[in-house]
Amino acid sequence: MKNLFAFRLPAMKTCILRTVCAHILVAEDNVHQAELVRRYLEHDGHSVVVVHDGRAAIDETRRRNPDLLVLDVMMPLVDGLDVMRAVRAGSDVPIVLLTARSTEDDVLLGFDLGADDYITKPFRPRQMVARVRTILRRTGRARETNATVLKVGDLTVDPIRHEVRIKDELVSLTPAEFRLLAKMAAQPQRVFTREQLLEDGFITARTVDVHMMNLRRKIEQDSRRPERLLTVYGIGYKLA
Repeated sequence: MKNLFAFRLPAMKTCILRTVCAHILVAEDNVHQAELVRRYLEHDGHSVVVVHDGRAAIDETRRRNPDLLVLDVMMPLVDGLDVMRAVRAGSDVPIVLLTARSTEDDVLLGFDLGADDYITKPFRPRQMVARVRTILRRTGRARETNATVLKVGDLTVDPIRHEVRIKDELVSLTPAEFRLLAKMAAQPQRVFTREQLLEDGFITARTVDVHMMNLRRKIEQDSRRPERLLTVYGIGYKLA
């Protein structure tokens, strides 16, 4: 078989707020299930790409050479086990199988073909994330991040301590508000669309607006006349 994995592309993007992160490919034909897995993995600090069939899983693994593959067994075009056979022909990327098949023979077959872990459906997403984290550390694929203190004027965002200060005064934020502010503080003056901010797990565009309103109450002298967190009309928001 042709070696599909002879090269590694540059990293897809840099994780900012976690101590470790990885580039993960999720192959799952159930759209709802795939979205659930993606959101939980991204919340843990990983960058995630999702595909919905086996052929795309092979192609994307070849193109991106991810740090880990989360692979559903029952998929269209190419079965998940055949995907794993193709991947294992030229790559040692860690593979976590997701499947409703839970018999001993199914589990043993998955491990025989090269799976690093086998998770049966239904499963608890947080447990799945913990097992992914364990595999990444064991295989040495977890990456240290630049969790440096972010400063924008007199505003300081500390990802390690999970603290925000204005001058020397501590500002109390919810976890969602902190993630949103830290993302913008990492790239001050950049205009973020609502869609880009939605990628961090906010449910609707209206939810983003509510978080922005609450942030202004906490970091602005006058939330009705913001000087830090600005609206760029027709586009989104930026941290000045």
